[in-house]
Amino acid sequence: MNRTLLIVLRCLSLASLLMSLAVAHANEVPPVMDSKSCDPPKYPKAALMNEETGTVTMAFLIAPDGKVVESKVEKSSGSKSLDKAALSALTLCKFKPGTKDGKPDQLWAKVDFVWKLE
Repeated sequence: MNRTLLIVLRCLSLASLLMSLAVAHANEVPPVMDSKSCDPPKYPKAALMNEETGTVTMAFLIAPDGKVVESKVEKSSGSKSLDKAALSALTLCKFKPGTKDGKPDQLWAKVDFVWKLE
């Protein structure tokens, strides 16, 4: 086989693999937070006095009934107190459960919370 044909075949194989992976996740819909189901995080007093701000990225494992099973900080705001306050408050929220193949399933949801002074 000539070199050009081998490169084309390799590209087609890679494209086929990527499409297979995309189809595997195409039937997956992530959970969505119902922000009206819980109170927003309260600014910690010390963080407010120190004028701390930032964005915390969190991940929540959501059960098929919409309740949080597990939560963690994926990227810190730079302030442990802001991270903890956001995680504690948003863990109490209800979520619309995610689905796999059209059925509610336990899936992760990512949520960013921005702390800013007004």
